[in-house]
Amino acid sequence: MMRAAPADVLVVGAGVIGLFIARELLAAGASVTVVDRGVAGGEASWAGGGILSPLHPWRYPAAVDRLARASQRSYPAIAAELHEDVGIDAEWTRSGMLVLGSAEAAAARDWAARTGATLEIIRPGAAQALQPGLEPQADPIWLPEVAQIRNPRLTAALRADILRRGATLREGVAVTGLRVENDRVHGLRSGDEPLHAGQVVIAAGAWTSILLGELAPQPPVAPVRGQMLLLRAAPGAVQRIVLHESRYLVPRRDGRVLVGSTLEQAGFDKNVTPQARDDLLAAAARLLPASRDFVLERHWAGLRPGSPQGIPLIGAHPQIAGLYLCAGHFRNGITLAPASARLLADLLLARPPQLDPAPYRPRPAVREHGFT
Repeated sequence: MMRAAPADVLVVGAGVIGLFIARELLAAGASVTVVDRGVAGGEASWAGGGILSPLHPWRYPAAVDRLARASQRSYPAIAAELHEDVGIDAEWTRSGMLVLGSAEAAAARDWAARTGATLEIIRPGAAQALQPGLEPQADPIWLPEVAQIRNPRLTAALRADILRRGATLREGVAVTGLRVENDRVHGLRSGDEPLHAGQVVIAAGAWTSILLGELAPQPPVAPVRGQMLLLRAAPGAVQRIVLHESRYLVPRRDGRVLVGSTLEQAGFDKNVTPQARDDLLAAAARLLPASRDFVLERHWAGLRPGSPQGIPLIGAHPQIAGLYLCAGHFRNGITLAPASARLLADLLLARPPQLDPAPYRPRPAVREHGFT
């Protein structure tokens, strides 16, 4: 049996988190192999909306906010670097986000004062000037700094970039478990071909707990299904990200508009439902009546890696030496990815971390997930 050559680091999961981690480690001179049971970026990273902010950011713990703010600062340069280096434009765009009907003006103002974010409570007429055709809503909140990125293009750019930097990418390889001896990881089990490394990072999204099923403690990460629609409109018909409660519109440069999203406890079932389709179309029409004339192009579902309060687990496994976790980003994988990857790389490489790692340290699981 041929044995795979060892890597300094094995990263399990080629979603946006795993790809950003590989990019950080490669930049530091590590040898990296990324393994995925499917194709790079083919799961939640492809399925999401690409909004580079938590929805209703004032509702989230400070730990999420710190990762979000650090990632937001880095995204413009990252997108520009990727475009120059691999020729793929991830379409980073500062669309701004209009939050309608939240009745949370005081909480939003407090959050903005605490974080330094730019936020305005505007008149309904001002909201309609920013996005013509909106249905009037009381006390709209305008977040002009919020940007978006076209997540399938981002993952394609990251894939090309890590290959350019010398990574080995193993797609279509199902990892069946970890190779652990004397409380230290030595690699991965994968069919008849073991993969060897002294350090392993699990960035497998909703599948993280399955991969670690033989170990204790179990990380509190579980799948949460989200269904979304893609509508086709004329370029410029929708110009702003628009959010009302849990429903949102995200405009792309070519005129397509994403409509999201559901939150469903459905295990690993990625089937779509007519009920969700009709609900999302109705929500879009309530926000922007003109959307009734847009063409429905696609309906899909993805599995978010749910975690308590949406705080990801980033750091060393508490019992297995050489094993690291970067998982549980819930609805904010794209949003938090650059700062999460930087923190994980800092810890793995024993560099002084740019963020305090304590809030993200993997600990024994709690059974009451409380996903928000």
